[in-house]
Amino acid sequence: MIPKYRIRCVGGGEAVEDISLLSCPHGHDSLLRTEYCTRKLHLAPHTGIYRYLTWLPVNTPLLPSGGPVTFTSNELSRELGLSNLTLSFSGYFPEIGAGLTTGSFKELEASPTMQRLQELGNAIPVIASAGNTGRAFAELSARCRRPVVIVIPEKAVHRLWTTEPAPEVFLVTVRGDYSDAIAVSNKLAAVPGCVPEGGARNIARRDGMGTVMLDAAVTNGRIPDHYFQAVGSGTGAIAAWEAAMRLIGDGGYGNRLPRLHLAQNLPFTPMVSAWEAGRREILPADDMPDATENIGKVMSDVLTNRNPPYGIRGGLFDALQETNGRMYGVPNPAGADAMRLAEETVGIDLDPAAAVATASLVQAVEKDFIGPDDHILLNLTGGGYERIREDFVLHQVPPVTTVTTDEPAEQITGILREWIAHHG
Repeated sequence: MIPKYRIRCVGGGEAVEDISLLSCPHGHDSLLRTEYCTRKLHLAPHTGIYRYLTWLPVNTPLLPSGGPVTFTSNELSRELGLSNLTLSFSGYFPEIGAGLTTGSFKELEASPTMQRLQELGNAIPVIASAGNTGRAFAELSARCRRPVVIVIPEKAVHRLWTTEPAPEVFLVTVRGDYSDAIAVSNKLAAVPGCVPEGGARNIARRDGMGTVMLDAAVTNGRIPDHYFQAVGSGTGAIAAWEAAMRLIGDGGYGNRLPRLHLAQNLPFTPMVSAWEAGRREILPADDMPDATENIGKVMSDVLTNRNPPYGIRGGLFDALQETNGRMYGVPNPAGADAMRLAEETVGIDLDPAAAVATASLVQAVEKDFIGPDDHILLNLTGGGYERIREDFVLHQVPPVTTVTTDEPAEQITGILREWIAHHG
């Protein structure tokens, strides 16, 4: 069989033979990127993200699967004075065909990741999450009855619910923040039969999120001039950049990259600080002083990654540089105003991160960073939670155990080994 794709190190330029790897085998501090044999985007006869199976690193779809929905809002466009505003919504809003029952675009990551792992040998993914990514993998586990290991901060346990029981989820809560959850997940990923999900290094995750850009381009017949999104790690923005490059290679959607407009939630804005200083490196003392205190003050804590893929080759700094991008710091009151604006004009209760993205668009309009006739794509990365609660019985995922970061690795890995013996 002719391989559908190969992966290449962005930093060194070399092709990587083992497509299961998450990092360059030659030691480059770089993301790996998918290169598809088919340069033209052919739409597949599937629903959701698998309509774009041509540019997903899997051979067959994991079904059923939802996807992003591209639409327009005359009311919001009039309110902002924009004639070519397009919205991409990844959440739950049946009236426009949006059926992601987790209310988050993290489902776009989870589905191809789980399918690809099955095709590569069926290892159990270990996911560190601030909540939304974990919920997406738990929901897919519930639908497909596939085991997953999820590690989240204890304070985020309320976000781990599914629309049907999820008996194949090994959930660990950590007394700490998202960075502490990552540390614990690294220990669990070393257990035989498990693999780290990979975060931004995971090509399936990025290419799944890249379907937001693909769907918008197919719907509108062109690549947008500007792309707006709120970022915690920036993985979704990297994915949009990579998808736009593939669309340029296709030749049918334009030849210019969209300008990235990316937002973080004040007072925790390390990437905004580093970018405005012109630095590839995030300096903790300069860019995220009083990190723990400031993380506790934001309206959207899923945007508070302390170790984002910012400076890595192929990461967010490169994406911003290549697209002449901008970054925005959005205070909570502006985010709250944007949330009300979306509710009044579009009729969706937005996830706080999507409200932050909307607030950055409002900023850009007020500061004349965009023209009234420019083609703009606003990525609303989640919402519809009120409707989900109305339409579904929600099942809280119970933690198997709660740990601290200094707990001996042997203790928790032993519990996981026993669980795998029954579920793996």
